[in-house]
Amino acid sequence: MSADEASDTPEQRILDRENPAASVGYLKGSAGAWVYAIGVAFSAFQILISIYNPLSSQVVRSVHVGFLLLIAFALFGWKETGKRERIPWWDWVLAAGGFLLGLYHFVFEGELILRAGDPSTVDLAVGCLVLALVFEASRRIMGWPLPIMCGIFIPYALLGPWLPGPLAHRGFGFDQVIDQMFLGTEGIYGTPTYVSATYIFLFILFGSFLEQAGMIRLFNDVSLGLVGHMKGGPAKVAVISSGFMGTINGSGVANVLTVGQFTIPLMMRFGYRPAFAGAVEATASMGGQIMPPVMGAVAFIMAETIGVPYSEIAIAAVIPALLYYGSAFWMVHLEAGRHNLTGMKKEECPSALKALRQGWYLVLPLSVLIFLLFDGFTPAFAGVVGLMCTIVLILGNSLSAPLKGIAKRLVFWVVLGLLAALLLRSGIRTELAAAGVVAVLTLASALHQGGRATLKLMLDGMANGAKSAVGVGMACALVGILIGVTTLTGIASSFAMSVLDWSQGNLFIALVLTMIACIVLGTGLPTIPNYIITASIAAPVLLKMGVPLIVSHMFVFYFGIMADLTPPVALAALAASSICRAGHMEIGWIATRIALAGYVVPFMAVYAPALMLQSGGPLDTAYVFIKACLSVALWGAAAIGYFWDELNWPERILATIAAFLLVLAIPLTDEAGFALSAAFLVWQWRKTRRKKALA
Repeated sequence: MSADEASDTPEQRILDRENPAASVGYLKGSAGAWVYAIGVAFSAFQILISIYNPLSSQVVRSVHVGFLLLIAFALFGWKETGKRERIPWWDWVLAAGGFLLGLYHFVFEGELILRAGDPSTVDLAVGCLVLALVFEASRRIMGWPLPIMCGIFIPYALLGPWLPGPLAHRGFGFDQVIDQMFLGTEGIYGTPTYVSATYIFLFILFGSFLEQAGMIRLFNDVSLGLVGHMKGGPAKVAVISSGFMGTINGSGVANVLTVGQFTIPLMMRFGYRPAFAGAVEATASMGGQIMPPVMGAVAFIMAETIGVPYSEIAIAAVIPALLYYGSAFWMVHLEAGRHNLTGMKKEECPSALKALRQGWYLVLPLSVLIFLLFDGFTPAFAGVVGLMCTIVLILGNSLSAPLKGIAKRLVFWVVLGLLAALLLRSGIRTELAAAGVVAVLTLASALHQGGRATLKLMLDGMANGAKSAVGVGMACALVGILIGVTTLTGIASSFAMSVLDWSQGNLFIALVLTMIACIVLGTGLPTIPNYIITASIAAPVLLKMGVPLIVSHMFVFYFGIMADLTPPVALAALAASSICRAGHMEIGWIATRIALAGYVVPFMAVYAPALMLQSGGPLDTAYVFIKACLSVALWGAAAIGYFWDELNWPERILATIAAFLLVLAIPLTDEAGFALSAAFLVWQWRKTRRKKALA
């Protein structure tokens, strides 16, 4: 069975909780055309409100959820788990009803403002219908766990006075609960939906355009050119290519199913055992959610929740992300050394420079995005400008391709640049100026034979982007119910105090409890609700114990991600298993070893916040980084059983103890860790010297 056929099995089609719409593909015939058109319209609406938005935030959120319901009921059936042959009439009714109800705030915005706090019977009826549709659409997409968890909170808000002990509260009327859930900005139209309707959708669309334009091929070619010929080169290609992919795509399972189709068979062809090949790709792909600049959707929600610029979240994630991928790279290097696995022949590897020369225009939008994010611009502005740059460069490259000679192509780009400068000079906002250039290029492409093919590629990117946003958007809307109830009842404070009591004020115990909670919740929930639930309960506890704000939330974020690698569920491992044909449990356990940095670095950041640039100066950060690198190197040696030579059990135990001591930052642990590390290195050095002497 080919990789393509393998990727189309029912088991694999329902894997990606961050992008569940990837499981259903395109519908056939007129139904497929309708869904395609809806996706394009959804993306067009999101781009329009990003460039020029005459609507209030509440209306934008409501229409956004309406579009999500429209696509969700069209793509996902009552019981179906695979591709749909057609859309039944009742699903069309639910889809159309969800979209029309999403316009309720737009049509009656003035009246709703006038009767704020005193909803009418119609308001309550519409609110109940929208809540029911959100629950049902989420159930179809993500299964029962999250809807059940969020659904429990509604009777909890109503039955407060009759609940026992710390769960009791004064209780709220039915009209108050519906008002909170539907008519305000604390329920399904809360912060997660706001972030989905602004930042997240734009960045998903940005990644979709780049993927359609061939970014995956560019990443693979550059990775092959850089490390394909090294020892264990194919596995190193998987790590670097997935790391690159993580800069534009925050979905780990999606990365496994795209990059992994190429890298996993390549690793197996060069001697890596199937389970290890799948584990490498699963580990590397999951790191995409913590890899700046785009990261995962949770990073945007985190920035909005704790009230810090997104750039600060991205900056805090840089060193841990490098350690994560450095750890994975180191693990595959050790595995290659242990089994004497070679790389590809140099002449078989493409040139990285040649690949960049051919695909240079795909790198520029990402560079613009990074510059804008780290220069203090909002994610919404950076996202729309980056998206416009992507469209301009792709269309422009297509239109200029027939021009022979560098001079002619240079003239084309100069004229295009002058047009953009003229629009900016006229006082038009940057987003509108970029949209004007896009409009000119789109018209030119429509009149040009090659350009029409590129326009089709753009439309495909819009349709795929809208489809990819469905899972994230519906999770954001549903989890808003949980946020709304916790805000209404104050239950988060009660849970936080309980965790504090259980830990008896011990930071390490509180961290372990939080880690376990994140991983357990992650077995049934997507990353977004996992983060929101644990952040509302555990992050305040860590904050009270002196952990910096960003570090406490990043700790929760990291272990929510690691749940997709940790057995028994290990969804990233399950995705890889369908390609490498190994057991997903075996892949999951190997992946947990390869991803040890993902489990260790969050603890190190808590004890030494300089690792996330949250305390100290450059020297403090450099010291913690060096210590972390040494710890990761020792964890890798202990896990693989190889360093400069095979490790026996005493050596592995010594390496593990030294690595563990370097994680902590309490008196004398660093000194002991460095001493044991030196002893381990001397032991290995003398052992290899003796072997060479005997040889």
